[in-house]
Order: sequence, then structure tokens, then C-alpha cells
Amino acid sequence: MNRIDKLFQTKEKNILSVYFTAGYPKLNDTVPIIGALEAEGVDLIEVGIPFSDPMADGPTIQQSGTVALRNGMSLKALFGQLADIRPRVSIPLIMMGYLNPIMQYGIENFCRDCARVGIDGMIIPDLPFADYLSQVKPVAERYGLHCIMLITPETSEERIRQIDRDTSGFIYMVSTASTTGVKEAFDEKTVAYFRRIDQMGLRNPRMIGFGISNKPTFRAACQYASGAIIGSAFIRSLAESEDVPSAVSHLIGQLT
Repeated sequence: MNRIDKLFQTKEKNILSVYFTAGYPKLNDTVPIIGALEAEGVDLIEVGIPFSDPMADGPTIQQSGTVALRNGMSLKALFGQLADIRPRVSIPLIMMGYLNPIMQYGIENFCRDCARVGIDGMIIPDLPFADYLSQVKPVAERYGLHCIMLITPETSEERIRQIDRDTSGFIYMVSTASTTGVKEAFDEKTVAYFRRIDQMGLRNPRMIGFGISNKPTFRAACQYASGAIIGSAFIRSLAESEDVPSAVSHLIGQLT
């Protein structure tokens, strides 16, 4: 069974997923970060593939990607770092990145290497849904990988139900129609969006991301979905902390 499916079967609420940019702050921090996150009780990890034009990301993640690329991070280097990750880590791992680097690497090569190192799924924010259905889904399914799609407050009900029908793993609910970043609290309009999707009776579980940074936003997300995804807040902790374990501890402290 795919580890993502197993997670949602065994833990229905308060799931914590953390995103970080591979190769940041240092090139070889990838494996230590994954290990530290699992050790602190994180349920799911999204490994970010740095890209030079990250259109959905705010300044914090953009900057981390710039540093990672300058450090020499690439898909080839990342797969090399992850080659022996599975004997050390048991929680689900997802690769998250933009389409351009993945297309350059080759969809078949990417999916094959994801499966080889023990990746469970992928998130490609700028992948057109039609291209997903025709080009990516058949390959991903062949390698046992879930391809997770994003929805926003502007996504139509028809498209949401199509995504629910044709994808697996979970649905990534973007909290607002903006780039990534931190928020102190969600406004009533955002909560109404959470409530509306929660009442649709979708087949797939849902995770809420963008703007999760503290206990109030984490709890609000968990009230209307299976859990929350944190990215910018953790990247900022990595930038401000002396070492990786300190950054992870600081992040968990913000949520509890």
C-alpha cells in the first residue's frame, strides 16, 4: 500500500505535513532535515525541487530556491541524496516542484527514480490537468505514485469534482488565491471556503496549505480538513536557527 494512503487510513485528523526546499540552507541538508522532521512527529514531508521561476511561491521560498540552486542542487543530485533514505525514514515523502525541471529530466525518468528511492507521490503546481491525464497519470500509476492536485477558492465545483475523481492521495487546498507565505489567522471568507469544500463529500482526503504558521491557523485547517501543510514558516526557521534540529523544534513549538 502507498504510504500516503496508509497515513490517511490510520490518522484522519491533525496530520502535519512540512515542505522544505532541497539543498537549503546547505546542499547536503536534505537527509538530515527529513530525519529531524520525522523524529519530531511530522506525518508527511514535501521535498521541494528548487526552480528559478517559482510563480506560486512567496519571497521566503523563492529565496530558499535561489540559495539551493546556487549550492548546486539539481534533480540528479537530489535523487542521489535520497538513494538510501528509506532504511532511515518510514513516513510518506512527496516530491514537489514545477513542471519545467521535471520535463527536462523526463517524466518517465522522474517517476522511475521517485519509485526507486521510495517517494510516494508528487505535486506539480503548474501541470495542466489535461496534460496530467494524458501524459503524467499513466506513468505515475505505473510506478505506484500519487499525483496530488491543488484547488483554490476560485476553482469551480466541476473542476474540484473532476480532480477528486481522477487523482489520488489527497487534495491540496490552497487557502487563498495568492503566493505562499505566513498568516496570523484566517478571515471569515477563507473559513467559508474551507467549510464549503468540507461539505462537498469528496472521496479524497484534503490538506490545507499556504498561510499555515501558528497554532490558530493550524487548528483552523485541521477543523475543516485532515491536516495542514507548512512551508514558509519552516524555511524561515531554517534561516534563523543555528542548526536543523533547532529549526524543527522551533517549528513544532509554534504549533503546540
